[in-house]
Amino acid sequence: MSIEVGSVVEGVVTGITNFGAFIELPEGKTGLVHISEVADVYVKDVHDFLTEKDKVKVKVLTIDEKGKIGLSIKQLQEKKPEAQASAPNAGPRSSFRPQRPSNHGGQRDFRKPNRFNSSPASFEDRLSKFLKDSDERLTDLRRKTDSKRGGRGSRRSD
Repeated sequence: MSIEVGSVVEGVVTGITNFGAFIELPEGKTGLVHISEVADVYVKDVHDFLTEKDKVKVKVLTIDEKGKIGLSIKQLQEKKPEAQASAPNAGPRSSFRPQRPSNHGGQRDFRKPNRFNSSPASFEDRLSKFLKDSDERLTDLRRKTDSKRGGRGSRRSD
């Protein structure tokens, strides 16, 4: 069976690097599964998902003019509905979904904390604090940029 783009083949993991895994394919050829093509979740370390001498099924994505073969494991995985994805799994190697405790209940709040609303102060108090902080920052910024430009406070040679 020849290796062509789009075909699904079985291979053996021969090496793991920080950017992916090398897979030995039939006919003695070797291809690379890039770290982004290992699983449909974020992969920090390929060792969490694969080990050397693992047999894996891969899809051939690319074959360039130099003979380099780009492979994917991720594209062969079935997309699971959210209800099944939250069910307990046997481990990351069997399902490619790492088990991590969720301390946010599935929801994360990525918004920055509101630094101006830290105390129950009136609107006028918060506004004056904001204006004061803003004025201080602008003054610092002007000082730094003027000194770099040779502005107001610096001497000029005539």
